[in-house]
Amino acid sequence: MGAWRASGARAVCLLVLWLAAASTVRVHHRQDPAAPDPTPRLEGEAILALADAALMGRAVPDDLGIQWHNEFLKAQRGTFIPFTVTIDASLLTRPDVLVYVRAVRQDRAPTPSRRDRIRAPTALPPRERPEVPGPEEFPVDAIFPVELEVEPGQRARVSRGFSVAPGKYDIIVVVRERETQEGASPRAAVLVRPLEVPDFEDDLTTSTLILADRLEILDRGVEPEALPERPYVIGRHAITPAADRIFRRSEELLVVFLIYNPFVTTEKKFDLEVEYHFFRRGGGPAGAARQAGSPPPAEEGERYFNRTEPQRFNPATLGSQFDPGAGNPVMAGQGVPLAGFEAGEYRLAIRITDLLAGKSIMRDVRFTVGS
Repeated sequence: MGAWRASGARAVCLLVLWLAAASTVRVHHRQDPAAPDPTPRLEGEAILALADAALMGRAVPDDLGIQWHNEFLKAQRGTFIPFTVTIDASLLTRPDVLVYVRAVRQDRAPTPSRRDRIRAPTALPPRERPEVPGPEEFPVDAIFPVELEVEPGQRARVSRGFSVAPGKYDIIVVVRERETQEGASPRAAVLVRPLEVPDFEDDLTTSTLILADRLEILDRGVEPEALPERPYVIGRHAITPAADRIFRRSEELLVVFLIYNPFVTTEKKFDLEVEYHFFRRGGGPAGAARQAGSPPPAEEGERYFNRTEPQRFNPATLGSQFDPGAGNPVMAGQGVPLAGFEAGEYRLAIRITDLLAGKSIMRDVRFTVGS
């Protein structure tokens, strides 16, 4: 996955906003038609002020009920993070918004203020809070306009992606409605959440498990510079992530993930087996499921439900030219119709076994089946 080349300076960031927003922003009347429109600059300043306030622990608005969900994928440099921001569309007064995303390392050193650097022997009282770091200290510092489309359930979603080095971060997301000619006060919301970004080492591992509504095969892949705006395209596969983890029995459970770092011999031989086991929470045994082989153990309060046939990934199934040792991940996944699932809570336990290395890892995802 390519990296999101986020703006390294606020001035550049606001200039990008200015150019991108020029065709969509509804401007205030100006006495001098030749004067530059100050609206994008003022909107950008307002968003940055909200993010700065959140970083310093101050009260921030929550007018739009925004939520965050992300995945972790291995990138050429660092870790690629596709994310989706969900907005309660019933709280919006207009569909066009600005979205700002900032990543701040938790282990960053506090930036000394000018007062601290020139403090005299008769020192002034120390600062109660650290000064907001400069933009060059933000691994992600990007703002972009979005025209929202309202989905069923009165929600709107925005998906983007970025790459950062492994580590612990605070993610700050600001969503703010655009200014209007009528001058109505724009609604805004700020979300702050910690994010621990994994390091995909040389040992057998996987990306996060992506629950999808749809998986499409494209005629060709997406150029690296376009990945930030289409972060759920993997190779030639376009994934539409599921809006939540609640499914109807008429739907299909579709899970997609990547397997990294299998053992590869000097002859480019590798052999992976992937098993999919379902567990149901509560109640008695469901259906006539058979525990063939040696399934993973059930967790407390759940019973084994069912399984699908294991998948094998090796040169015979992927082709002799496929080489995981050259950095090509193995894409795995399963689509399971839910008509045979009773309403309830389930866990899909996935066991990935490297048959040549003799090691296994487990991944699981929880979901709910409704009526």
